[in-house]
Amino acid sequence: MLPTTSEADPAGLRHSLASAPLLAVLRPSGPPQAERQIQAVASLGFRHVELAWSAEPWWGPFVLAAQGQWPQLRFGAAGIKHPDQIVGLPALGLGFAMAPIATDALVLSARRQGLTLVPGVFSPSEVHHFGVSLAAASGLVKLYPAAILGPAYWRLLRGPLQPLPFCIAAGGLAPRDVGPWLEAGVQAVALGSSLFDRHDVIAAADASLLESFVIRTTHLN
Repeated sequence: MLPTTSEADPAGLRHSLASAPLLAVLRPSGPPQAERQIQAVASLGFRHVELAWSAEPWWGPFVLAAQGQWPQLRFGAAGIKHPDQIVGLPALGLGFAMAPIATDALVLSARRQGLTLVPGVFSPSEVHHFGVSLAAASGLVKLYPAAILGPAYWRLLRGPLQPLPFCIAAGGLAPRDVGPWLEAGVQAVALGSSLFDRHDVIAAADASLLESFVIRTTHLN
């Protein structure tokens, strides 16, 4: 028996991304850079921020503090590769996590923790298994690395794999890629290092490209 929407996606990520289909994926070297980058995307109107999982001592306390400092943002963990990395995330207040890979063990661990996991998929078989057929899956997938595949890839899957799961395109994408990917049928796009210059500033031209895809209100649940 397949899980209900609330069971599969306890964080309500699908609903949230339907209104704000952009995610910022941040891999800061420490708290100062993390603060600069979070403030930059928050000021632009991003709603979703992924912080790359780290075993460094600063990471957990920073994640907790960031949620109080930027209450308008929804924070998740990025770069999850092992089930034991998932275990401590709910205690940090995180409701969702992204993985560059997809394994049944990751999906089942997230389900036990009441966490929404978005596994990274590449092949049609992975899209179907982790997005549709695996009963414990969240019903969301991350197409990764999307830059290699191109928007046409997702269009080609519509016929043979219908219905397609909720998809976040990620990996090597730039602000100019957001429109074409959403037009191809994915529901959201994740952007990483391409967002910032060497001073952790978002270029005015890129900010202008992204304005129509972000939410500028801070009171959504």
